[in-house]
Parts: sequence; structure tokens; C-alpha cells
Amino acid sequence: MTKEQSRELTVAEMATLTAGATMWTTPAIPDAGIASLSMADGPMGVAGARIDERDVSLLTPAPMALGASWDPALVQRVGRLVGGEAVRRGVDLMLAPNLNLARSPLAGRAFEYFSEDPLLCGTLGAAWVQGCQAAGTGAIAKHLVCNDSETERDRMNAVVDERTLREVYLLPFEMAAQAGCAGMLTAYNRINGQWCAEAGPVVRDIVKDEWRFPGVFMSDWFGTHSTAASLNGGLDLEMPGPARFLGARSASAVAEGQVPLERLQDAARRVAAAARRFGAEKGQPLDDGAATALLVEAAAAGFTLVRNEGGLLPLDPARAQRIAVIGPNASAPCFQGGTFAKIAVKPDAVLPIDALRARFGAAIDSYTPGVDPQPKLPRMPVRPARMLADGCTRGMTIDYFDNADFAGPPLLSETRDTNSLTWFHGVHEAGALQADAGTRASGIFTATETGQHRFHVGGTGALRLLVDGVEVFRRDEQLAPGDVMGRLKSGDADSVGIVLEAGRAVDVVVELRYTAARCQGLWYGVRAPGTAEAMLADAVQAARDADAVILVVGETSDASVESKDRADTCLPAEQLVLIERVCAANPRTVVVTNVGHAFDTRWEGQAAAVLHCWYPGQEFGNALAQVLAGDREPGGRMPVTIARNDGDYPALSLRPDAQGDLHYSDGVRFGYRGLAARGIAPRQAFGGGFGYAAFHLRDACVRATGDGCELTVTLRNTSTRAGAEVVQVYRTVPELTLAGYAKVWLEAGAATNVVIPIPLRRLQVWRAGWHTLEGPVHLLVGHSSADLPLSVSITLQGDAS
Repeated sequence: MTKEQSRELTVAEMATLTAGATMWTTPAIPDAGIASLSMADGPMGVAGARIDERDVSLLTPAPMALGASWDPALVQRVGRLVGGEAVRRGVDLMLAPNLNLARSPLAGRAFEYFSEDPLLCGTLGAAWVQGCQAAGTGAIAKHLVCNDSETERDRMNAVVDERTLREVYLLPFEMAAQAGCAGMLTAYNRINGQWCAEAGPVVRDIVKDEWRFPGVFMSDWFGTHSTAASLNGGLDLEMPGPARFLGARSASAVAEGQVPLERLQDAARRVAAAARRFGAEKGQPLDDGAATALLVEAAAAGFTLVRNEGGLLPLDPARAQRIAVIGPNASAPCFQGGTFAKIAVKPDAVLPIDALRARFGAAIDSYTPGVDPQPKLPRMPVRPARMLADGCTRGMTIDYFDNADFAGPPLLSETRDTNSLTWFHGVHEAGALQADAGTRASGIFTATETGQHRFHVGGTGALRLLVDGVEVFRRDEQLAPGDVMGRLKSGDADSVGIVLEAGRAVDVVVELRYTAARCQGLWYGVRAPGTAEAMLADAVQAARDADAVILVVGETSDASVESKDRADTCLPAEQLVLIERVCAANPRTVVVTNVGHAFDTRWEGQAAAVLHCWYPGQEFGNALAQVLAGDREPGGRMPVTIARNDGDYPALSLRPDAQGDLHYSDGVRFGYRGLAARGIAPRQAFGGGFGYAAFHLRDACVRATGDGCELTVTLRNTSTRAGAEVVQVYRTVPELTLAGYAKVWLEAGAATNVVIPIPLRRLQVWRAGWHTLEGPVHLLVGHSSADLPLSVSITLQGDAS
């Protein structure tokens, strides 16, 4: 320990450490050896602090796609990649991984969750933590706890019984703690009546005292509500800075006897320890080639093949000399969801259609989207109103004014090639504007076809849209500061139709007037005219003329967002019609889905093959081409259950009651557990899926160990090609529950004995303490929660507490 590290901190210094210094940094006390830590949001990569499309970073597959891999070793490598990217970007702590659970298919951020199962989520989350921290970047697991939905998340109260909390929703965090994560981020919601940032029974009593977790606890951004209650509940660090409730107020709370000095010392010690641990030695980022190769591998490892009638896949050009590519997501893929952690993707990321053309060559006979491929908020394809010194030739010219009348020269001007702007106080240069002010976006739009164009506009204040100097839309509403974040997160926009002639250039101006708040946003877009019937007819004709069809459907990034859960589980209605019509025209169709969560697949029987790709990150195109051609295996298994009917899901609605309570009345029996307990067969089972290789299991046996048991089973690859299988073990009581698993790669014709350790905790339930299941415990072994052909039994003794 250096002299600086041994120096005792004053009360004022300790208090300083309990609040962030800026939006994304912690305070420093250099002469005590405490560096300032820089943070960034995750978990799909290193999100830019400015939320700026120019801050390009590597985009990994979303956690749901990584969850589909069932491969902790792979996920650890992906975590290492992100940790190294953080080093490159000068980031010390990543706000990741997200360890909440996909309790309902309607959850708006389900794509950020690894799974519906806590064991799968926990093992993969722990692996990601270990990988990230191997690069010298700290991992802050989030969001503790039960932030499993977005509806009224800033106000709702999750009501959860203790068994469910312990066995399900806390388990992934416990495993992250065992992996040594740098800290944990408390959620916005309440848990059993207390704000998560004040929830002493969870943070203080369970995580800190029972688990003896030494890491730092920080609030989600602006997620604190008090001084004494937060500190006494176990919170160590309020984010972001400058302080609102902690910081200097922490010292006052100690002086007034509201908070023990020992609690302040503990908070400061945890923040200082994180600074000393992650503010110094760093690893090296992966080189570009290695990073790209890993991202292709990781995407393909999560691709989940659930149907392959007649062996349509992999596609053989000898049998399919003319292949039609159809569907909106082939040219407009959904690489990721639309949260504040959205990554600025490299502009030359390969699209699926381009990768398919490169791999299959002349066999790709045609491409048509079939339906409009643009998101709800389309892009604004314009050139700047005036050229700035930045040399950008695409996008809008953005002028930021220090007044709401747009008077005088702007304080700042920039060219932005995006349709959505966000700026926070103290991050973006425009964030210094904390008084009433205005922002103007202007550009030149040239119509490529004649007809009605629909212009969209939204923002965090009063809005005005002008086309060729004519005001075509105006809304004078102003938002109270407390309502700004909700409007920003919702992304809702108004629209107006304007008839334009092909080839005619028009000036487009969007003006936003706003009142002081900690963040602001402006978004806009234009949708060109299009004939839905003509696009569908082109798709049907292309399908008829082809020997096989690759139909790529799915979501856009605004389908999965913060602050909103989904209204239903269905693909867009026009895509359902597209699937029906294309499959009827050519039964040799593989439907590729680009969806980040469980969704309604009742149409699946119409297609010869169905491949779920989730949100696969920036290398979607290359991975898809390689898997469809058979160069790689589709390595995924279902990380969630897809029910036959929405009513089968044990937890569907995410709307709190009139008192703001969201009752987790399904307890531990949600997802596959709930369906099995009620004897309901799923449409696609948790853990289900297959690759191009085939496997057989036999000769399962189990023996007791010092801490649980060890199951051994023989796995044989019965096919003529190499591949991977996920061997899954479930206990049967009190409900069907995943107890262990292993992903195993085998060469063609090879066999091996697979050994799966099952810790005692996996065979225990919580009843005011951990109790081992009585009598012989039956374990089922197989390929999914609904395909478990082997069984063994074992009797164990001993309680953990």
C-alpha cells in the first residue's frame, strides 16, 4: 500500500466520493491515490457518452442472442472484447451486464436480458463479467432488482415473495458477485415498497452482509430519492454528478446523526477500492481482424434453428440454383435495440443482402423487401443546408441557440447524419444550455418519386416544421423539466403529409424550443410514397420464380426501447401477410427472424425452415450468409419459451395496478417452469433448437460430491458433420427447473462422456433459509425443457443455512 493509499480521508472527502463528479465520472482525490473513473453504458458494446452516431464502437450480439448460444466460454470472450474496447475508448467501468430476466415476452428491454432462466442468465452474466474485467475494465451488473419491465418503471413497485426473490431474481446477481464484479447498479423501481436505491433488505442485508460482496453500489442515473435512506439502505454512490442527494449532503447526514459514520466510511472505502482496482493497469483491445472474427462467431453461435423440413438448410446451390431474397430486414436489419445504450455502428457494416450476394453469387436471383423496410421513425435523407468545416456532405445542419427566438448567431453548429439527436447537460457541448433555448435542424431534401411524403417530427419542447419556408406543422406545448426524460425515452413523433414532385429539392427546417432540463432531444424523418400492394406482388412473383427463398423479417430498433413495453407479441401485420403469401408461392422458404425476444410464431408451419437470429450485432450479414450456406453451424438453443397462445404465458401483462404495484404472482413458475407446472406444451421449448449435426444421449448416471452432485452422460454425434449440442439437466420438484448444462462440440461420428457438476444450491429451495430437497431428487436429462428422455435419481443431505 502506498503512502497515499494509507492516508485517512476526512469526512468531507469521504462525502465527496459518494456522488459522481460529472454525468459519467466519479470524483478523484489524487493525493489519496483515488483516481476518477470514467463510465459508459452497455451491455452490447461501449455506448458513447454523447449519444452521437460519430462515436463508432464495436457492436456485439445482444444478450438475448448470447443467451441463445448457451456458451459461457464464448460469452467470456465477448466480455473481454467489450472490456478491451472500453480501454480503447478510455472507459474504466462498463454499466453491464444486464441481469434482469425475460419474465414476459412484452418486456421492452428483453433483448438486453440473457434469458428467462436465472441459472442460464447467471452463468453467462458471470462469464461476461470475468471477460470484461480481464481487460482491466470493471463490470457493474444491473439493474438490482426486478427491473424486468419498462411500464412505469420509475414509479412501479415490484411485489415479490422471498422465495421467488432469492431463487430467481437475485440468483444472477449472486453469481456475478461470486465472479467478482466491480459493483452493482440499483434499479429505478421499488421492490416490496422501497426504492431500489434505498432497499436495505436487499442491498445491505443480503448482498453486502450475507454474500459479503465488497463492490460498489451505485444508483441508476437520477435514480436516487433521498440522502439518509439511500446511505442507510446500502447505496455507496449517487450517479450522475453533480450531487443531488449525496455528496456534501452525506457529511451533513452524518453530522446530524441520521447516518452512522461507519456507513459513510464503508461507502467511501468501496468507491476508493473500485478506483484503485480499475483506474490503473489495463489490457489491450483486440485487433480489428480478431474482433470481427469473434463477432461473426458469436452471432452464428446464437442463431437458433427450430424447423428444417426436408433438409432445406444448409442451402445447396446445386438444388437451389435461383434463390430469391425477400423481406425488409435483409436490407434494413435490426442489429440492436433502441435504448440509451445504443451503439453507434460502423457505417460500412455489411447488410444481410450484400453478404448473401457475396456468398451465393449468381444464385441470388432477386431481392425485394416485400414491405416498407423503414422504422416507425424513418431517416431524413438530406444534404446539409450549408457546409461546415467538418466536411460532412450528408445529414442536417444543426444550430444550437442560447435563446428560444433563434436570435443572433448560434453558439454551436454541427452536421449530423442522424434522425435522432439527444444532448445531456455537461456531456455534449450544447448540454451547457440550461436556460430556455432553441435548436434548429435544416437540410435539403430531394424527392425521388412523385407523391405524398410523410414528414415526422418529435422533441422535448415546442416544435415547428417548415418545408420551403412554409410552416406545415406547429406544436407550442412546453414540457415541465420532470416530463422531459419521459418524452425523450418514448420517441413519439407527429407527422404531416406533403405532396412533392420527383427531382424537386426542398428546404426542410425543424425547430425545437425548450425550457431548462438536464437533457433534450429532437428527432425527425420522412417517408417516401410507396404502394404496399405492388411491393407484396413483387415479392410473391419473386418467390414463384425461385427454387428457394430466404425471407428475412423482424423488427426495427424502435420496436425495443427503454420506458415502453410492447403491446403484443406479434410481428407487424404486413409482415405476417408477407410470410403467408411468400410461403404459399414457394414452400421451399426459410424464414429468418430478426427479433430480440419471445414472439408469436404461429405461422411457422407454413415455412420449410425457421431460423431465429435475435439481435445479432454488427456482423449479422456475414454470420447469416455463412450459416445458410453451411460454412458454420447454427449454434443456438432457445433462451426463452415461445407459447402457443399469449394466454399460456404465466406472466404477460406488465401494467401495475391502480396502487402502482406489479405483483409477481407467478412466483418462480414463469416461462417454461410455469407451462410445465400447468401441463401446457410450448410452441418452441426453452432450450430447444438444433444444428446441422445430429446427436444421441444415453447412459446417464449421477454421484454425490462434496457440494452437490455430478451427472455423467454419453453424447454421440450421429451425423456426418461436426457440430455442437447443449446437454441440459433439470430437477423435477417443486417445479421443473434447469439445474445444469454443458455445450459440447463433437466431430462427426465421435462420442464423449459429458460431466455436468450440479452444485448443492441448484437442489435447494428457500424456506426462511436454504433447504435441500428431501428424498430422492429426480433429474431429467435431454435436449430441451420439453425433450428429456433420460432420468436419474439421487438423495442428498445438508442445508446451506
